[in-house]
Amino acid sequence: MVTVYATLIVRGAKTFAQVPNNLKPAVQAELEALGLGTDGKPLPEEPVKEE
Repeated sequence: MVTVYATLIVRGAKTFAQVPNNLKPAVQAELEALGLGTDGKPLPEEPVKEE
């Protein structure tokens, strides 16, 4: 179900708020593993710090 909800969020069919509370942590982790936020959009890239 985690993958299903993550896919639905990416496609815009569901929002993160519509995910059952018991699945939210796993869905958020799956989205982040894909480089996405809970809105299904790409996370902002962090600038590379050169030393």
